[in-house]
Amino acid sequence: MLVSALLMSVGINSCLCVLLFILYSILRKQPHNYEVFLPRRLVAGTSKRRRNKVARYIPSVRWIWKSWRPTEEQLMESSGLDGVVFMRMITFSLKVFLFAGIIGVFVILPVNVFGDQLTQINYADWSANSLDIFSVVNLNTRSPWLWVHFGAIYLVTAFVCCLLYLEFRYIGMKRIEYFHSSKPQPQQFTILVRNIPSDDGRRTVSDAVDNFFRENHPSTYLSHVVIHRTSKLRSVVDNAKKLYKKVHHKKSDPQRVKKTPMRFFSRKDTPEGHYEKVLQELEHNIRLGQAEVSSPGKEVRAAFVSFKSRYGAAMALHMPQSVNPTHWLTEPAPEPHDVHWPFFSASFMQKWLSKIVIAFACLILTTLFLVPVVLVQGLTNLSALEYFFPFLTLILSMKIVSQIITGYLPSLILQTSLKIVPPIMEFLSSFQGHICHSDIQKSACNKVIWFTIWNVFFATVFSGSAFYKLSVILDPKEILFKLAVAVPAQASFFIAYVVTTGWTDTLTELFRVVPFMVSYVKRSLEPTEEEFEVPPMRYHRDTPRVLFFGLLGITYFFLAPLILPFIFLYFVLAYIIYRNQFINVYEPKYETGGMFWPMIHYTMIFSLVLMHGIAIGLFALKKMELATYLLVPLPVFTLLFNEFCRKRFMPIFTAYPAEVLTKRDREDQNDPRMGEFYHNLVSAYQDPALRPLRFSGSSRNDSLTSPLLSSTSTSGEV
Repeated sequence: MLVSALLMSVGINSCLCVLLFILYSILRKQPHNYEVFLPRRLVAGTSKRRRNKVARYIPSVRWIWKSWRPTEEQLMESSGLDGVVFMRMITFSLKVFLFAGIIGVFVILPVNVFGDQLTQINYADWSANSLDIFSVVNLNTRSPWLWVHFGAIYLVTAFVCCLLYLEFRYIGMKRIEYFHSSKPQPQQFTILVRNIPSDDGRRTVSDAVDNFFRENHPSTYLSHVVIHRTSKLRSVVDNAKKLYKKVHHKKSDPQRVKKTPMRFFSRKDTPEGHYEKVLQELEHNIRLGQAEVSSPGKEVRAAFVSFKSRYGAAMALHMPQSVNPTHWLTEPAPEPHDVHWPFFSASFMQKWLSKIVIAFACLILTTLFLVPVVLVQGLTNLSALEYFFPFLTLILSMKIVSQIITGYLPSLILQTSLKIVPPIMEFLSSFQGHICHSDIQKSACNKVIWFTIWNVFFATVFSGSAFYKLSVILDPKEILFKLAVAVPAQASFFIAYVVTTGWTDTLTELFRVVPFMVSYVKRSLEPTEEEFEVPPMRYHRDTPRVLFFGLLGITYFFLAPLILPFIFLYFVLAYIIYRNQFINVYEPKYETGGMFWPMIHYTMIFSLVLMHGIAIGLFALKKMELATYLLVPLPVFTLLFNEFCRKRFMPIFTAYPAEVLTKRDREDQNDPRMGEFYHNLVSAYQDPALRPLRFSGSSRNDSLTSPLLSSTSTSGEV
């Protein structure tokens, strides 16, 4: 890739960024776009309807200042600790690439440029040169200037490890602080108990749980909720709720009914009357289904067990409950609204088979994704395109066309293909037996991270530079040498990838393109005042993306330091845009207490070790024996550092210390609201499919048609 192609790509994307920022500042002021760009403020009632129509069309950058202004404490209050952890990941990356950028741009880059490995350098017209002159490829074998790169590797590794230690400690302290500052939560007093042993039908599961915990935890046991098999009933309840909302909105706007008559009903039966009859029938069926599911023998041998104190719940969680280690298995309970109910009904064999099937499905998806990767790398090789498609020779000979094809189009195709990966991984993770949505998202996040690293980094590197040498690459003895050759050769592609994919991804996040288009289509087809939900942050989609650009920066900082300014600008854009999204768009749906940080930490450690492996192979190829031997201990020290952090900080993320739990329990003893909390805790983990519902407006009070739930009962979750 030539410098001119990179300059054109940077120019196009810079102009695009400026134009889109201006367009966004106008679109967000339009009242009909509040649901897309300001849903949190719209629900909270803090978004002001502008009376001056002229002001709506005047660009403004005040939203950037408003996004920058809130403190971390305010961000934690509005978006939870998970939002703080996500932003700390971005600020951590900014610190790393500010430090690495200073070393890379002002020290390593000049050393690379004035090397003499590439003899054909056009000093009169720099734009006509290849980007390889800015990389380590331009240094000769045994060049003493390679010691500059050696020192930079040690400096950046030490700096990143120090930051990782400080961040891990800080997030751990924030986790404890968040626990102390939060109100009593049901999951703090509750555990999930599985594999409840049967006694040949002499007692129900509920009686077995009650007797066991009253006998073994008499001073702390409070109540329990047995889990039932409600998969089929849940689908009926969900359909009934959707139909009820549809009827409710039609009733609230009778003019819409007149404008859109439904002709498939007879004159004697209006659409509203038909829907009312359907809802009454659904009400009746749901009651019968709830009675059937609640009957003995329909229970799952699992229950949510609540205790009077956090310390009591922790003791029951971490202590074996039975002589038989396969009975009375305990695990932490998620938040009530975070529970993923479908897989409670699955047997052990179903869960075991589902994990095997999901692993196989991920393998197939990874293999199929090699098709767009190979296509992308084919576009970067004009000679190969001319060979396979000779009729394109004339078009490809045009300078502007060749620059677009090699500099912009490959990254755009790869970016488009990657958009479908996070939802697919979330769908697959939902069948792995996780009991809560947060675990599903963490599992999906982990899958997307390694999928991206393998398919975008390794597959791109090998298919672009050593596709015909895979048999050699699979040899462990040759892998470091092949990486040392293949990774620098793809520097130009990844620089273009950061400029195109990185910058446009953040702008896509700012514009929320899909929700914006859906909102526009709905307004065009049928204006509606239906209620909308504030969207949650999709951590499994955005966290892997940010981490991957961090991996690119760490890997290429000494190979092709020209990438560092573009990565730094990417994180600056990400910092501004994601703060704006947390403040104005996303509302926390659940809270993991910062459990995404260990995943971030381990990915950064992997990035460092990968960089060390490439460096060892590079110095070996450059015949720098002493430097090679001196670099070998570096990945070992990095892995030892990771093990130290794991031993030092992970216990805080696994369970809260006893002194923290007992302190909160003592504080709650003087809280007069705890009586009401315990009362609500009894029913906090009741299956939503078993909660009473009322869809009809009937005032009859018999056992089947009486109102299933008053308006206060529908929000019975704590």
